[in-house]
Amino acid sequence: MEQRAVVTAGTGGIGLETAVGLAARGLAVTVVGRDAERGARAVERIAAIATGGEPRFVAADLASLDEVRALAARLAAEGPLKVLVNNVGAMFAERQRTTDGIEASFAVNHLSPYLLTELLLDRLRDGAPSRIVNVSSGAIKVAKRTFDAVEPPGGYYGFHWYGRAKLANLVYTLDLAERLRGSGVTVFAADPGGAATDMTNGTMTSPGIVSPPLRLLWPLVRRTFERSTAGPASVAAEPSVVAATDPSLDGRTGLIIGPRTQPVPAPRASTDPRTVGAVLRLSRQLAPLAGEH
Repeated sequence: MEQRAVVTAGTGGIGLETAVGLAARGLAVTVVGRDAERGARAVERIAAIATGGEPRFVAADLASLDEVRALAARLAAEGPLKVLVNNVGAMFAERQRTTDGIEASFAVNHLSPYLLTELLLDRLRDGAPSRIVNVSSGAIKVAKRTFDAVEPPGGYYGFHWYGRAKLANLVYTLDLAERLRGSGVTVFAADPGGAATDMTNGTMTSPGIVSPPLRLLWPLVRRTFERSTAGPASVAAEPSVVAATDPSLDGRTGLIIGPRTQPVPAPRASTDPRTVGAVLRLSRQLAPLAGEH
C-alpha cells in the first residue's frame, strides 16, 4: 500500500527540501501551499527523484481556519497517513490579523498546525506506525511566556511574537507526544536552525521586528540574523526528514531534533505545567474541535 506524507508550506524553501527528502525515501508526498504555479514546479522537482507514489499539490491558505478544516477533510478522505510535517511558518514585520480576526503570527505558526494535526489524528492512527513532525525555531528563546490571550501584553515585535507562537506549538507538540504515547503515532519537533528563505529574506531586514532594547544593538542583531540564515534550505530540512523517517527513532517520541539532526533538550518553558495548560486552553478556544466550545 502507498505510504502517504503531507508537508505544509511545501512548495519552496525548507518545506520543498523536506518533501524532496521524503519522496526520495519512498513516500508519496502531498505538498500544501497557496500558489498553484509554485505547486506545479514543486511537484515536477519532487517527481524527478521520487521512489514511491506520485507527488501532488493541494492548494490551501493555512492562515484561514476554515481552509485548514477543508484541507483536513480532503486529506482524511484519502485514507491512512504515514507522515505529517507541519512546516508552515510566517513572520510578519507589522501586526496583522487573519480572516478569522486572529493575530496572524499565532494563527499561522500555531493554530493552523494544531488544528490540522488534531483533525488528521484518526488517519495517522490508521497509518501507524506513523509520525508527526512540527517545525520549531530558535526564536522560542526570545518569546514571552504568557498565553492568557492570543496577543501578549506590550508592543508588537514580529520576531518575538513569531517565537511565542512557535513556543505555543512546541508546548502542544510535546504534550501531544505524551497523549499519543503507545498509540503507534509518534511526535517530534524539528529545529531547522536557519536558512535563506522567502520568510527570512523578507522580514529580517528591519529593526522593527525586535524589541526596543535589541534595536539599540541592531547592527549586531542583524549580523547574527544574517549568519544564522545564510545556509541552504536543503541543510535546514534535514532535521525534519530525520524526524519523519530515521529508523533510529522508531518507538521514540516527544523529542526535539536539532539542527545537527540529533535530539536536543527541550526549553524549560515548553514543559512548564502552567504554560502547557494555558496554551491548550487558548488553542481549544480559538480553534475548537467537534464538541468543544
